[in-house]
Amino acid sequence: MPRKVGSGPDYDDDDYDDEYDEYEDGYDDYDETGHGDIQQPVKEKVKKSSIVVPVLWRCPMCMFDNHESIVYCEMCGVFRESFMKSARDGSIIGNGISSNFGTSPMPKSDSTKMPAKTPTDFSGSPERTYASTSHEKVSSAQSASVGSSSFTGKKMKHTAVPEDVAVDRTARLIPDHFQLKEGQSSRAARASSSAQNENVAQTLSSDIRKLNIEKNDVDITKPYLPEEYKPEKWMFAVEEESGVLSQLNLAIVGHVDSGKSTLSGRLLHLLGRISKKDMHKNEKEAKEKGKGSFSYAWAMDESTEERERGVTMTVAVAYLETKKYRVVLLDSPGHKDFVPNMISGATQADAAILVVDACTGSFEAGMDGEGGKSIGQTKEHSQLVRSFGVEQLIVAVNKMDVVGYSKDRFEFIKVRLGNFLRSCNFKDSSVTWIPLSAVENQNLIKIPSDARLTTWYQGLCLLDAIDSFQLPSRDVSKPLILPICDVIKSQSTGQLSAFGKLETGAIKNGSKVLVSPCGQVATVKIIERDSNSCDIARAGDNVAVSLHGVDGSRLIPGGVLCSPGFPVPVSNILELRVLVLDITIPILVGYQVEFYIHHVKEAARVTKIVALLDKAGKPSKTAPRFLKSKQNAIVQVTLDGAVCVQEFSKCRALGRAFLRSSGSTIAIGVVMRVLGQE
Repeated sequence: MPRKVGSGPDYDDDDYDDEYDEYEDGYDDYDETGHGDIQQPVKEKVKKSSIVVPVLWRCPMCMFDNHESIVYCEMCGVFRESFMKSARDGSIIGNGISSNFGTSPMPKSDSTKMPAKTPTDFSGSPERTYASTSHEKVSSAQSASVGSSSFTGKKMKHTAVPEDVAVDRTARLIPDHFQLKEGQSSRAARASSSAQNENVAQTLSSDIRKLNIEKNDVDITKPYLPEEYKPEKWMFAVEEESGVLSQLNLAIVGHVDSGKSTLSGRLLHLLGRISKKDMHKNEKEAKEKGKGSFSYAWAMDESTEERERGVTMTVAVAYLETKKYRVVLLDSPGHKDFVPNMISGATQADAAILVVDACTGSFEAGMDGEGGKSIGQTKEHSQLVRSFGVEQLIVAVNKMDVVGYSKDRFEFIKVRLGNFLRSCNFKDSSVTWIPLSAVENQNLIKIPSDARLTTWYQGLCLLDAIDSFQLPSRDVSKPLILPICDVIKSQSTGQLSAFGKLETGAIKNGSKVLVSPCGQVATVKIIERDSNSCDIARAGDNVAVSLHGVDGSRLIPGGVLCSPGFPVPVSNILELRVLVLDITIPILVGYQVEFYIHHVKEAARVTKIVALLDKAGKPSKTAPRFLKSKQNAIVQVTLDGAVCVQEFSKCRALGRAFLRSSGSTIAIGVVMRVLGQE
């Protein structure tokens, strides 16, 4: 019988014994299921006989020695050549098996001295045991058959069967896919034994002729492939929506105290997104606490702790509109203690603004860290933003009023920082340099008015530079993937909602979604964009989704909403391709790290260093003992808990990873393979 694989499995004695034990356990459980009224199998009366040498025939395909009475190879399932030739002629004439199964008496040759257990079906008639080509069924048949030949072809003991015991041999000749239909089986059960066997022989002969099996034929079937995803028409934007502004997710990053929140608040105020009442309130409270210059920053830093400490601690989200885009501002914390929060929020960015403090000493601290002994957040944020997939960058050189709008200072910053950005794979054509002052409103939404700046700068203002960004591709033709950035309380319903950016696909009210990692299916109840309800959201949109049919506690940051038919894998063993950053301690096997991927942080350890990669990406022949700075490598990491993850080649948003240790980022990389879950 043809196999469905190209090469046979590697049989060994241990595997054979294990499968034999499983077979016995399953067979014994048959009597323990409570079917006491089922007729027990008929036991054959056997006689002891002298030891005889069995007659064997060798399979031409796998060279396995089979007993003369077997018409197909017990190892690979290929039919015996003589049996096949007779089957094509319309009769099955084998070793001791005639075409008239019911009327011929049982021969007394060694080939028929084989005990047979025939368990009964629920009607009380003997149930036929069908042969199979799978490894498990073949092994079970070999272990259950006393008369079958051994693997070594040595002498075996055979038990003789008296003539008066009727043994049905046809079950040994019928493969799985030659089974009779249900109607034929019922009629055959009511017919005589002779008519039943004759029908089986005719069916078997007919099926064999249809298959046209030749010697050494192997059936190689294509593997089953899941159905491809087919997007629906509503997922694509229609012409009526062509006038709607496209959404741009813009991350504001940079070193602490570089003026990120002040710049964001000033933009919102100039564009009318902050009312005069709220602005007056912020100015009053800031002066009362002796922080008058923080009034614009407090438009973004709303929590009491952030205002008391004077630093941004979480990613603040705000919205503004330009001539070309509807911009989602992601104001990220700059302090090194809150880099994990920055990773979680800014990973949604399509483009970024890197804010640099032009003051003497402040810019150097952002590059080399405090005292020049570590890496500053200007460098670290640049590396992280590039690893997010951001290719377009605005470098906003802020606080130019403090240095008197000096062109020399601006050029110094541009040269030094520009060299580092090129090392991060930013292209010069994708980086825009803008000198400005957020406090004095110079070069923000219109050309500057200060003559000290206009004498040497005639470029774009910040708002026009934002409009010069090109949107990345939005793929709505793929299944839905919405990583949950945060769980917030809906303003319209009051219930918990999943907030995040749609990476691929589209979603609408009433859609069915799968909540990972809990695995529950829920229905979309309400979709909110900037606190306004909407019917449809597509890839690239930041939305809050309220669900029906799932408990709010099942929604967690780091989870994923996806299509029910295309679930996102959940795993804790991953293979990564990483770039090691500037480190002082080498990375060894067993090294403990903090693992970050989209909105998840998980403790992990490096369990294997697979290989080093050269500049061409080719792996080394031997695995290194450790990793040091600036090396590319393939490593395997094991996480303490499972996360929603996807190979980078399938979904970039779920395939970017970061390794941190001792408060600094030590490696960035992508997921090459999802290896499973412990």
